[in-house]
Amino acid sequence: MWLIPHVVIVLSTPVSGTSCSHHSLPEPYRLWLAEMVDIRSFIVFLSTAVLMASTNLPRYRTLHSKAGKRDTLTGSEAVNAVLTTDTAALCSLILFVDGKTSSRAVFKMFGNLKTSEDIVVFEVAGTGQDFNVTRVKLCEVVDQARWLRQMSWCMKILVVSDDIDFLSAFAECSLEGRLLVWSNRLLAVTRLSLQQLQQLHEIFSQTNSILLLVNDIAGYLQCNMYIHLPYTPRDTKALQIAYWTPKRGLVLTTHLPLFPDKFFKFLQKTSLVVAAEQYEPHVNLLGHETLQGTEVTFSGPLINLLEIFSHSINFSYKIMRPPDGGWGAKMQDGTWNGMVGMVARKEVDFGLGPFGVTAVRYEVVDYTRPVVIDYGRIMARRGRSEVDPWGFVLPLAPLVWAATLTALLLLLSILFLLSKCCSYLHIRQDNKTYGVLDYLRVLLQQDILVEKGSWWQRMLLITWMMVTLVLTRCYSGNLMSLLSVRYSLQPYQSLQDAVNDPSVALIWETNTAYVQALKSATSGIYKAVADLDKKGRNVYMKYSLIPESIDTLVRRGDHVLIMEELTEEVLIAQDFSNTGRCDFYLSKERDFPLMFALVGLKNSPLVLVLSNRMKSVTESGLYDHWMKTTVPNSTSCAHTSSKTTVNTSLSLTNLWGMFVVLVGGYGLALLVFILEAINERIKMTRR
Repeated sequence: MWLIPHVVIVLSTPVSGTSCSHHSLPEPYRLWLAEMVDIRSFIVFLSTAVLMASTNLPRYRTLHSKAGKRDTLTGSEAVNAVLTTDTAALCSLILFVDGKTSSRAVFKMFGNLKTSEDIVVFEVAGTGQDFNVTRVKLCEVVDQARWLRQMSWCMKILVVSDDIDFLSAFAECSLEGRLLVWSNRLLAVTRLSLQQLQQLHEIFSQTNSILLLVNDIAGYLQCNMYIHLPYTPRDTKALQIAYWTPKRGLVLTTHLPLFPDKFFKFLQKTSLVVAAEQYEPHVNLLGHETLQGTEVTFSGPLINLLEIFSHSINFSYKIMRPPDGGWGAKMQDGTWNGMVGMVARKEVDFGLGPFGVTAVRYEVVDYTRPVVIDYGRIMARRGRSEVDPWGFVLPLAPLVWAATLTALLLLLSILFLLSKCCSYLHIRQDNKTYGVLDYLRVLLQQDILVEKGSWWQRMLLITWMMVTLVLTRCYSGNLMSLLSVRYSLQPYQSLQDAVNDPSVALIWETNTAYVQALKSATSGIYKAVADLDKKGRNVYMKYSLIPESIDTLVRRGDHVLIMEELTEEVLIAQDFSNTGRCDFYLSKERDFPLMFALVGLKNSPLVLVLSNRMKSVTESGLYDHWMKTTVPNSTSCAHTSSKTTVNTSLSLTNLWGMFVVLVGGYGLALLVFILEAINERIKMTRR
């Protein structure tokens, strides 16, 4: 019996089965795996059974597998050396073995392991048959292992097999099941040669893994350890970082430690493909005419950031533009277009963007830390600065006009009631009661003949004269201000304003996070905007066509543009540089708040490395400085007022509304005069 300082859980899949699930395990294990809260309590529960089982294991002087060959874990001491030398020695350990690895070798290795880590063993029996069967079994086991990983703050994975199909299936299932994330270290132990393992080059190069090859030819045991460098061709030879022999122990062959962070800075300069598209102020596309045609170059803050990445991580890059010119949206068949689709299909190594952070995109790509936070705003044509010909009505609000007429009617009603009361009480009146026209003459500042009357008549008239005096003074002062101040019409201050105006169309950049949000909305203003598709009021276009549409459609006044605030400020600044005028404005309401970041392959360690480099650039304010200095006149139209004070003579075009009222009044008076004359003639004829 060996003294084992760890607790080992052995889970074996059925030989004839095609899958391994929780129900295929014995009842106690299935219940614990489904309901266990503390993994250590589960481990302690099985410790006694495991130790008792270990006493019945056969004892051999040399270790042999079931096939009669020497066991792969002959180099268990080398495995122990790697696991104990690793700086993450206290992490939990998950062991994957096939049915060809002897139980005695496993227990001997763990018996000599001098760590306090928890150990879980998964044995997948019945391998070496069909690759698909092996893959199904391993994927089920990997799902259980991932559940255990979520219960542990740190995890190391050990895979022992001489079956290439077993290793391939494990690698595929681990990547799909997110078991092989960069924080988890993988040690693969096998007797296969590097040439036989060449098909796994991509998987080993993108993970934090070491390949331990056991070689005991002619009784001489040596274990060589290799790592695959990232973003290298498939036929690139693996880099040996250490070896182990019984006499010398573990010997490092390079300056690198075990499990080096090979993504922090590439040991060999490699070439990466980056997806990018014109997106000011972040990325600017420039075209230069050459003998071979138009040569496209990129500039801007994100290109500066890309240069920092290139020098600090040690890679060269090639920029690839998306064929559809879009950022990326999920289509009805589940595929992705734009730059997000290029990253998801591994056509590029990462996307520059920047991309709006959304949950649906996170299904296929990983985001770096945010580079900027931006909002969507409406960009529309600013109305012309001119005097309203009907501006003489504007000094008083509609409510003031209504209150004035109501006060006049109330005053006349009081006058009528007091007159009736005096008549009923036989109170003598010195003269007639003032009529409606008399009080209207006071309101219009016309002359009125005041005769001697009752005291209450004089009080009503004085009160009305004071009210009209204040009202007319306010009116004249406001009218003078309106005639000297001109207003620029800015009708679209929110999405609701644009939706309510049937004469305006909305321009959107195609395949963006905004468009994705509209199409997935089920209620609210976003749903109302999405419904405009049925009326043909939503227009989608690539970014390269938007500057031209601003100069034509938006300037015409029947279209508005909805984009990121930073980009619209750049477009307005460019128009100001060309025309010298601020012809456009941005709405007061901000919609679609989004964080914008770069995107990389799912589970790619490069995303974390890029985020660490970005941190110093963004937090120091360097990226904001780049954006401000990239575009000239970026603040020229930022705070343009909608009011303009002028000192000029008034023309007929400014005051024709007043003349319309004057002529209309004269015309109405003439009509009344004619009707009175006709009525008088009829009376005379009857007499």
